[in-house]
Amino acid sequence: MAAAATRCLVLIPSYNTGGILLETVRGARSAWAPVWVVIDGSTDGSDVLLGMAMQDDPQFRLITLPANSGKGTAVLAGLREAAAAGFTHALVMDADGQHPADAIGTFMAAAAAEPAALILGRPVFGPEAPQLRVRGRRISNWWANLETLGPGIGDSLFGFRVYPIAPLLQVMQRCRWMRRFDFDPEAAVRLAWAGLPLINLPAPVRYLRAEEGGVSHFSYGRDNILLTWMHIRLVFGMLARLPMLIIRRVQRGPEVRTGPRLGTQP
Repeated sequence: MAAAATRCLVLIPSYNTGGILLETVRGARSAWAPVWVVIDGSTDGSDVLLGMAMQDDPQFRLITLPANSGKGTAVLAGLREAAAAGFTHALVMDADGQHPADAIGTFMAAAAAEPAALILGRPVFGPEAPQLRVRGRRISNWWANLETLGPGIGDSLFGFRVYPIAPLLQVMQRCRWMRRFDFDPEAAVRLAWAGLPLINLPAPVRYLRAEEGGVSHFSYGRDNILLTWMHIRLVFGMLARLPMLIIRRVQRGPEVRTGPRLGTQP
């Protein structure tokens, strides 16, 4: 199928990420335009700092939500505004400085080459990455690929991705879940169920120390319970779709689609 015209933006959800948010936005803006930030009820003043610093940039937009409602809610708010403005794709990246701004162009080019595809980032971890986080995500990855009957999702938790906006909006508006930390893995699984091609591109990850401005709102207890409940729901959803998934799996074969490696090996 010939590639259709794409109109892409960078979308950054943020909740209490402090000064690192401005650094993240400036890095993203140096690589792409436009860049939108959705402030998810932050109380740390980062929205005020960002608004003042970027007020003269016509390629920047700040969307503010009145209360913290979770990453998925913030992304959904941004997607609705982006669709209304005529955008076709959104590269979603975290506000905490972990994701590589210099990879934005490569990911956007992949989306332009195959507009129907979900472009998934596959993290390349450095030596500073917490091993508990690195090893623990393998569990979620195993479940996500079981739920889709294939190895197509390289990393279910990595939030650096280019989403086709229309199918993601359709999925999210039909589903009451995907509003908090469960957004990234559930979005990948449900878009795979919807038949989107999956393309995995490696990208380096930075884990910043607190003195470097690093911040994390991940809770091992709360968020692992949320992920467990999510995978229970998705397994039942997979069983309901099993005949269709088996047929699609046979037709597709064992291929896992990847792109060129970015950055260095860990």
